[in-house]
Amino acid sequence: MAQKNEKSIKELQEIILQFVDERNWRQFQTPKNMSMYLSIESAELMEHFLWCESSDSKTVLHNKRTAVEHELADVLYWVLNFAAQNDIDIAQALEKKMELNRAKYPVEKAKNNSQKYTEY
Repeated sequence: MAQKNEKSIKELQEIILQFVDERNWRQFQTPKNMSMYLSIESAELMEHFLWCESSDSKTVLHNKRTAVEHELADVLYWVLNFAAQNDIDIAQALEKKMELNRAKYPVEKAKNNSQKYTEY
């Protein structure tokens, strides 16, 4: 079993910002550019599952696990980098969003239902 790495969000952001600052990249990392990069990395993650059936996606994940992990790490990099450089408390933002999601997707309507909340 793999050893767990339990770094905090803040620690991960510090690693990212050190990497960015060593290369003097903040000048290029505007909210617009970072949001676009986040989208690009998300698309690269999706690319691994392109053309496979949903039922086969777990097999694809197993077969391409390292590549998928790298793309997922790239997505996380841009989320955490964007938040850090724009003074967004990402943990707090997630907690607030989950409160909204709980209201939009109450258990009694959403359980075993994959529809969007506007459909029920």
